[in-house]
Amino acid sequence: MSGTAAHELSVTRLIDAPVAAVWRAWTEHLGEWFCPVPWRAEVSVMELHPGGRSAMTMYGPNGESMPLEGVYLEVVPQRRIVSTDAFTAGWMPAGPMMVRIDEFAEEDGRTRYTATARHWTAEAKAQHEAMGFEAGWTTSAAQLASVAERLAKSD
Repeated sequence: MSGTAAHELSVTRLIDAPVAAVWRAWTEHLGEWFCPVPWRAEVSVMELHPGGRSAMTMYGPNGESMPLEGVYLEVVPQRRIVSTDAFTAGWMPAGPMMVRIDEFAEEDGRTRYTATARHWTAEAKAQHEAMGFEAGWTTSAAQLASVAERLAKSD
């Protein structure tokens, strides 16, 4: 296992919707699926191109507020989105947790969706696991699937 893979967490899900619908759910309906209910996310900025800004706030059921900001490193429509919280807009260094990679692959008319978190250190990976990575990201992937499947039926 490479050093990067040693610090990687990932979830995958086969979604019963074409890649175009999953891409649309990810890019146009992120607030509906990004964090497990009863949490919710509000997207304030999504500049979906390399160097573009990503800004949102996650809100918890007890009044919690967690702002998230970063930049997109790579965007390949209907294939891959790579982002990081290591920088904010204008390439200002920030206290990084990870690089996030979202991949969309066609599989017999459905979509193999994989979300990966790459951490700088084993400690950061362990912290993310302790925060509930597996349950949280698996739930979010299920919510993404639900939105994408709904969109596919309405197309």
